[in-house]
Amino acid sequence: MDNPADREYALNRAIEGLREDHPTESASIPLWGWQKPVLIALLLITIGCAIWQPTATAVTVMGLCTLGYVLTMFDRVLMFKEGLACPPITITDAQARALPDDQLPRYTVLVPAYNEPEVVADLLGAMAALEYPSDKLQVLLLLEADDDVTINAAKACAQSDMITIVLVPPADPRTKPKACNYGLFFATGDIVTIYDAEDLPDPLQLRRVVAAFHQLPDNIACVQAKLAYHNGHQNLLTGWFTAEYALWFGYLLPGMMNSSSPIPLGGTSNHLRRDVLDQIGSWDPFNVTEDADLGLRIASTGYQTAVVDSTTLEEANSDPINWVRQRSRWYKGYLQTWLVHIRRPVRLFRTLGLRSFLRFNLVLAGTPIIAVLNLMFWLITVLWFLGQPAAVGAVFPPYVYFPALVCLILGNIATMYMNLITLREDDRSDLLVAALTVPAFWVMMSVAATKGVYQLIRNPSYWEKTFHGLTERPDGGAESEPADLATAT
Repeated sequence: MDNPADREYALNRAIEGLREDHPTESASIPLWGWQKPVLIALLLITIGCAIWQPTATAVTVMGLCTLGYVLTMFDRVLMFKEGLACPPITITDAQARALPDDQLPRYTVLVPAYNEPEVVADLLGAMAALEYPSDKLQVLLLLEADDDVTINAAKACAQSDMITIVLVPPADPRTKPKACNYGLFFATGDIVTIYDAEDLPDPLQLRRVVAAFHQLPDNIACVQAKLAYHNGHQNLLTGWFTAEYALWFGYLLPGMMNSSSPIPLGGTSNHLRRDVLDQIGSWDPFNVTEDADLGLRIASTGYQTAVVDSTTLEEANSDPINWVRQRSRWYKGYLQTWLVHIRRPVRLFRTLGLRSFLRFNLVLAGTPIIAVLNLMFWLITVLWFLGQPAAVGAVFPPYVYFPALVCLILGNIATMYMNLITLREDDRSDLLVAALTVPAFWVMMSVAATKGVYQLIRNPSYWEKTFHGLTERPDGGAESEPADLATAT
């Protein structure tokens, strides 16, 4: 794309395409139409009731929060049960390699990276290890045009003619989805996937996905691979994170797949049909969890997502501050996605059905909101044990107290039990300490969720950068030799 006018058009569409074609599905405006007046009205009503009847208002609020806890806990256990009964789709090595090369579709891998020179060499090695015909595989390394350090590192480490650098013109918003949208103008594949800069995908993953698409019905628009971490033993934080991912990708997402529920995609290794991607408007550059948003947009247009048993290894955040930055962005993006897709609730309800509609609300809105509420409920619990103040007892009458007690005891036990079952099923007894100490991880989640809600109000589309390369990869890093690399602008 050598013509400046073409580059300008591509950049404009990367930023404005979804907002122009499907304005109600863009997160560029946090609150749309009826949402702002309704939220303001609810806030004013709550404040008015609190002034008029403070105790009754507090009891009602606590009761609603407790109901949300009970529903979320029940739904999470139900998802886990369904995931145990219906594991991810398995494609054996023999089945993957049995596909003749001439029957394989063209594949495009998008690799967005920003200020990550330390992992570029490893990434290029991982891409070269993919078992896919080179004449049908296109790897686009998406770099910001003013990111000189990563550009120089990429040019110095390139080792394959299949890899092309695409320089994304600097423009707000500086987000991963904007870069992916721009990269689509250079993409030639019938299937498009994303890998992050530090990823180590299963070398047969692309072939497994193609075989899965052949087996699945035509309404499957995306195949999500499993994500796992290669540094789970680095410290307690990476152990918690690794155990959490094992539960999420190994059992909860397959449970959603089994019940045809909307699946919030992972940020990497989601393999998408290009025709559907174009139809639904690709990624939202203003949403900071563009993966979850795309998964919901797939479901809201009548398509579905499947989960395949192929693993991509990533680097778990080993630094608590860095982890909070990442997780707060995820929580903020979940709320962004919920606010976007609830704009037309009747249409969404008709498309998803009652069960999936409830799960959409519990997962997208409930996950971050409950994480924030945890701080308040933990404080109330501590105050009660310290002195049993009358004010605490007043807002927990029996019909609120006993469901709350069930959540406190059975909910926490159920969550830890699911973690332990996951480790047993995956033969990961090495993460037993992390599973048993996970309540400390929940405290970090609450801090991150509170930060994410604050950022949603102050700066909703700000992409808080997560730093990678803080630990060595399993093989010590892929070696590469300098070579010429094609560059597109």
